[in-house]
Amino acid sequence: MKVNGIPTRTIRALDDGTAVEIIDQTLLPYRFEKRVLSDWRDCVEAIDVMRVRGAPLIGITGAWAVVLATKENPENAALIKAAEQIQNVRPTAVNLSWAVQRMLAALLPRDPSLRFPAAVKLAEAMTQEDVMLSRAIGDAGYGLIAELYRKLRRPVNILTHCNAGWLATVDYGTALAPIYFAFERGTPVHVWVDETRPRNQGLLTAWELGQQGVPHTIIADNAGGELMQKGAVDMVIVGADRITRRGDVANKIGTYLKALAAKDNEIPFYVAAPSSTIDWKLNDGKREIPIENRSASEVLSLRGIDRSGEVATVQLASPNESAANPAFDVTHNRFITGIITERGVFFAHQPCCSLPGSDCKCRTLRNLR
Repeated sequence: MKVNGIPTRTIRALDDGTAVEIIDQTLLPYRFEKRVLSDWRDCVEAIDVMRVRGAPLIGITGAWAVVLATKENPENAALIKAAEQIQNVRPTAVNLSWAVQRMLAALLPRDPSLRFPAAVKLAEAMTQEDVMLSRAIGDAGYGLIAELYRKLRRPVNILTHCNAGWLATVDYGTALAPIYFAFERGTPVHVWVDETRPRNQGLLTAWELGQQGVPHTIIADNAGGELMQKGAVDMVIVGADRITRRGDVANKIGTYLKALAAKDNEIPFYVAAPSSTIDWKLNDGKREIPIENRSASEVLSLRGIDRSGEVATVQLASPNESAANPAFDVTHNRFITGIITERGVFFAHQPCCSLPGSDCKCRTLRNLR
């Protein structure tokens, strides 16, 4: 996508893979700055403090972290130890462990002296693959928006939660990719952008939509239900950090409440994610998906621009207050209309597939595997 009219990606290799360059998303939307990571520990720190964020981009950054670990020490013990630290830095997004394990599976059978160039080659391939997956998700989801437009004959109002645009991937995004495709192809859209407390990732969504010229409006997290009740929302599209094999979805905290409101108002609720976000080992999302708990400071303080134009953090609550900060929640498959993947739109759940002995061939996730 473009920043100030210049085609830009969230991550790219430098100096033949000996370093990577990222957009420091902790400074957005106030300042656009890039940051060079030359050590695998820099990648871990970037993932941890959310300089990079979004399940697909976390995964690709993890792959490049393995590259840099291989550069430092390609021997088995050192590489496996580094990989363990990399994949455990954020537990909810399955793309991180998926990417790290994919790298290890390709590297460990090789002679250590041959591992670094092989690591660079695979990480580059995974980076480009992520772009193609996002484009395929955009193409698949575009059909849903176009169908609504043909029915409504007015701009389609889409509500999002968190940021699942190109900033959360290498390029194009997941939940925003269908919106970008619709906009580029002349289908009128308007996006309701949840602010998404406590990290305010909705501000990143608004920033990137603004860079592409897509009409949008920022709303408080709790405004979505009221907008649905008065008919101002035609569909909801969100991303995902992990999807179980039965179609339960872990996404940014607050997603579950949007799904409940959409169900109550008979508004289609879609999840957009690459198939690498599906954790085939898990079934019951509420019981089995690990939920990351982040620092209370994210709830008790807020970043913004001060009067001098500098990025500053202000305290919102009394210094003696405590806070809980679960970063994600889980939405059961029964609240999800469909899951938009690179291979098309699949149902999270169909009653016919739950019948004993069913060999149903409908477009459910189990037939995606």
